[in-house]
Amino acid sequence: MFLRSAATALALTLAVPAIAQDAQPEVLPDIAMGAEDAPLTMIEYASFTCGHCANFHNNVFPELKAEFIDTGQVRFIQRDVYFDQPGLWAGVLARCGGDDRYYPVTHMLFEEQDKWLAGSSGDEIAAGLRRIGLKAGMTDEQMTACWEDTGKVEQLITTFQQNATADGVEATPTFIIGDEKVANQPWDSMRQIIQAKLDEVQPEAAPTN
Repeated sequence: MFLRSAATALALTLAVPAIAQDAQPEVLPDIAMGAEDAPLTMIEYASFTCGHCANFHNNVFPELKAEFIDTGQVRFIQRDVYFDQPGLWAGVLARCGGDDRYYPVTHMLFEEQDKWLAGSSGDEIAAGLRRIGLKAGMTDEQMTACWEDTGKVEQLITTFQQNATADGVEATPTFIIGDEKVANQPWDSMRQIIQAKLDEVQPEAAPTN
């Protein structure tokens, strides 16, 4: 049932972009990681079915988190992109446990992407996603309710469409570091960009006499 509900919401939202203004679903707020007063904000546009996104989260993100997020220098925001139905189903699951569980569930989805995405049918993919949800502490009933909540699905799609359009996002992962759109690249190169942006907003204090 949830597959039909999510798929129906996706089809309706993509097929009818010019809905009356008063009927537009709400744009959901970002879920951020890191200090609220961090001098630099970094946004990642990611799809849960994107292999390069999984590689970033599994191999690069730990470096980013340890060096810049945990030290209060960068506030990180992931914005989900839905290029396909399995990615949308995973996105619904990521938000199903509430904001506090979003990033832990996101980590699990990317870490186990090759397993749950290997399903040969929608039912097999759904079963793989459900196993992740159970490991994250959700109940079957909770997950079913989230997947069948077409109103929330429409909000997620509207949020993706408006944010990605505003930032000109056409591929994943795409990063917005400060005010600059940055393509996926090795950690050493990305680290240099982050440090340069930090240097711009946090110039070295002049020596005092």
